[in-house]
Amino acid sequence: MESTIRVEKRQDLKPKPDQSKLGFGKHFTDHMFLMDYTEGKGWHDPRIVPYGPLSLEPSSMVFHYGQAVFEGLKAYKTKDKKVLLFRPNKNMERLNISNERLSIPAIDEAFMVEAIKRLVSIDREWIPEAEGTSLYIRPFIFATEPFLGVHASHHYIFCIILSPVGAYYAEGIKPVRINVESKYVRAVRGGMGFAKTAGNYAASLKAQAEAEESGYSQVLWLDGVEKKNIEEVGSMNVFFKVNGEVLTPALNGSILDGVTRNSIIHLLKSWNVPVVERTVSIEELYEASLNGTLEEAFGTGTAAVISPVGELNWDDKKIVINNGEIGELSQKLYDTITGIQSGNLEDKFGWTVEVEK
Repeated sequence: MESTIRVEKRQDLKPKPDQSKLGFGKHFTDHMFLMDYTEGKGWHDPRIVPYGPLSLEPSSMVFHYGQAVFEGLKAYKTKDKKVLLFRPNKNMERLNISNERLSIPAIDEAFMVEAIKRLVSIDREWIPEAEGTSLYIRPFIFATEPFLGVHASHHYIFCIILSPVGAYYAEGIKPVRINVESKYVRAVRGGMGFAKTAGNYAASLKAQAEAEESGYSQVLWLDGVEKKNIEEVGSMNVFFKVNGEVLTPALNGSILDGVTRNSIIHLLKSWNVPVVERTVSIEELYEASLNGTLEEAFGTGTAAVISPVGELNWDDKKIVINNGEIGELSQKLYDTITGIQSGNLEDKFGWTVEVEK
């Protein structure tokens, strides 16, 4: 793969959005990264160009057979104006895991981290500085071969776009109400649940819409076979504190290996908090709520970092957790992770990567 990134800078820079009204994924920076794959040639022509529309054939295979994978990570500006990434190597490692499952050619992970750093450096003025804000980074790969036969594409585009985003919790971190899904299935073992692919998210939309119509913020997915064991919350991994021990579903082939999940487990172990990765049934949680041992619950992901859970609805049985309030451990985890990401706390794990000017 070519190691030199060609740069074409935009001449008419766009106005920056109001940092108090960023939202999530609504605004995009001046530039994007592109790279092509051609069978027999490999990945080639890495370039940073002005952000803009892509031209694709209507027969491009991504539209018909869904070969598309993506990642999500963030850049943060510290109080002394340094720019930090949080564990970008883990994201690129996971992208290759997704690539392998969808028969997409592997990328050079180290080179892609450098590409992210270069793009963020060029658009560093877009990184918001208000409390809780960041620059969201979305790398993605999709099939572009113009062909309607069913096989893996021979051509791909790898793109990275950037979006300044606001604080996930505009009014402070608050527990959410979640519906336990018992009708729809998101993924099964042997499928693509462990990959970060567009199809997994498409499979979740119907259940999410129905949950929102019933007044719930998210969906808690159960396993796709017996529909009794907990897997994920929406687009997040999930943790439960039961009788002093933190439980999270073991990675079984249908659960995404979240970067934030991995970081939370490392933190808990460093604090000598018991944490166990194993099968967790919804029945077990219900029983724990009845006997008073279910102490906290929270989701983890790039967007929210920690999303505390205040209530679960399982077949019209309400499971209220910690009186619907954020737990002490959930708050400590949120404060620690965001403190490391923003440079306000010491990074004892070597997780942050500085972006040079």
